[in-house]
Amino acid sequence: MTSTVDRAGPGGASPPSAGGPRLLRLLRSSAGIAIAMAAMNVGTYAFQLVAARLLGPSQYGAVAGMMALLMVLSVVQLGLQATAARRIAAAPEDVAAIEQTVLTATWRAALVLGALAVAASPAVWWLLRLDGLLPAVLLGLCVVPVTVMGGQAGVLQGERRWLPLSMMYLSVGLPRVLLGGGCLLVSATEASAMVGVLAASWLPVLIGTWVLRGRRADAIVTAHDRAVRRDVRRETAGSSLALLAFVALSSLDVVVARNVLDDHQAGLYAGGLIVTKAVLFLPQFAVVILFPSMSTAGESRAAVLRGLAFLTGLGAACVAGAYLLSDLALVFVGGDEYADVQSKLWLFACLGGLLSVLQLLVYAGLAKRGRWTKYLVTLGVVAMLAAGALATSVTGLAVTVAIVDVVVVVLLVALQVFRGKRGTETLQTAA
Repeated sequence: MTSTVDRAGPGGASPPSAGGPRLLRLLRSSAGIAIAMAAMNVGTYAFQLVAARLLGPSQYGAVAGMMALLMVLSVVQLGLQATAARRIAAAPEDVAAIEQTVLTATWRAALVLGALAVAASPAVWWLLRLDGLLPAVLLGLCVVPVTVMGGQAGVLQGERRWLPLSMMYLSVGLPRVLLGGGCLLVSATEASAMVGVLAASWLPVLIGTWVLRGRRADAIVTAHDRAVRRDVRRETAGSSLALLAFVALSSLDVVVARNVLDDHQAGLYAGGLIVTKAVLFLPQFAVVILFPSMSTAGESRAAVLRGLAFLTGLGAACVAGAYLLSDLALVFVGGDEYADVQSKLWLFACLGGLLSVLQLLVYAGLAKRGRWTKYLVTLGVVAMLAAGALATSVTGLAVTVAIVDVVVVVLLVALQVFRGKRGTETLQTAA
């Protein structure tokens, strides 16, 4: 079986072409992922900013709720990406079997999840108090391309093919703000916003399909290949459950706000979460780059420590910036209509910093196929939903979510320490 990783250069990165444009040479490196994901996150944030300004707090709260549910519904995307990246990085000799399984399962899962999400659109309409059924239907349709992108990106991430992966990430953010913003300019409604999101979601899929075209496993499928494929499917299910718990913990507070606060306060909370998502997404490239190393024996511990140090420092800087420059931060949230939340923006930045650390710890658990990670994060989700339902103000809900996040982070750090000690004891025993 021929491994497609052989196409990459030393360390798995595609070799730069001496005569190629400087930008392409940069995107072929791991630094290119940082640039591409930064551009993606800026575009995603810009769409939220445009929607917040054009819709106002009440309607934007509904759009923010739909985007949060899209994150939850796309959890299989994250599971497929994590599984493909981990398996290919840890066992490159099985890349053909892994790739074929992931891409086939990706399309099947996307179609099934999309159908289920569309069928559940009346419940979404009721839960988020939308203006009509159409926005909920469009939300369900968005699940299909978002899920497909996950499987494609996972193959490229595991092979450390940074250039095509960078191109996929670049195609997420800018089209969303252009198409979504254009639709909102034509008609400032919840349905228009989701039409733009749906149209933009297909572009990275088209790029991924083109990059991975014609790549198939060998005609002769061995018993080993079949065993690998069964294990990949099992791991995808386990990873999806762990990431579902994380996405729920990081996204469902806006749904809680929509149900326990009035429309104006829920909109203010959703506006504050723009800062949270900015701080969470800003360093997301670190997880993408470090995950293959976290999945490789001998590199895992150092990769986790580097990630924790980087994310903690960046999170603290963002909190300080949101506190000292709250006037500037308010401009990026949505302007004077959200002035009532200005003094609390540092708290929302703190939520983003905690979630970025929590995300790294979740992926560290997935890299070792740990079972306890998903249990601890799930307990956090239950605690957030139960305690958040008692909140009566924007500040009360934000503080409640922050306390839950801190507890979960502490538990996951303790779990990492325990795994490290157990691994050291195992090595000493073997020696």
